[in-house]
Amino acid sequence: MRKLFCCILLLASCFGASAQAAEDSVKQVVDQLFSAMKAADATAIQTVFADSALLQTVARTKEGGFVVRNEPIRDFAASIGKLPKGAADERIRYETIKIDGPLAVVWTPYQFYYNGQFSHCGVNSFQLVRIGNSWKIQYIIDTRRKDDCK
Repeated sequence: MRKLFCCILLLASCFGASAQAAEDSVKQVVDQLFSAMKAADATAIQTVFADSALLQTVARTKEGGFVVRNEPIRDFAASIGKLPKGAADERIRYETIKIDGPLAVVWTPYQFYYNGQFSHCGVNSFQLVRIGNSWKIQYIIDTRRKDDCK
């Protein structure tokens, strides 16, 4: 019985270590995006995205409703690349990471600072896919607001 318990414990610890390594590899890609934004490095921004990636924002309309806005990755990277280094500082908190084989979901509440001043906050929802041996961001949709930022 003791041998069985030790085997189960060993298998559980191996699975836990493997799951943590997978989460860390997903976090690394997300962290690379925000480091590249802070460095105003358009090329590095583009490298974390899959070729067919989508970038969307849920925005409030003047009438108080919501609309989804699309932005091409290359346009996003180019606009960040024109900023001074350090101007775009998005501070995230990892709340949820789920992985199933080659698919990962990441939920990160954030606060965005522009030139050191608070600009807005919201939540990023990432979908990543494993392409070859590396994770790539396939999809980001975010919310943006100026109040109720925790």
